[in-house]
Amino acid sequence: MKSSYRGVILLALILFASIVCTQYTVNMYFAQRYMEVLLLSGATVVLFPLAWMVLRKDQRDRGEQGK
Repeated sequence: MKSSYRGVILLALILFASIVCTQYTVNMYFAQRYMEVLLLSGATVVLFPLAWMVLRKDQRDRGEQGK
């Protein structure tokens, strides 16, 4: 089964953004900047459902191409 380049690139970018947000969250926590920690944690939580939607759309588009 082949994935579209668009889906793979979007998932890779979302993964990269999630890693960056997580790293900044840890850095801001140790710097005791708790408001930024909450904002970055919220961004990380939002990125997971976004990745899930991109994955489902890619699978649905791939299934329609096969028919």
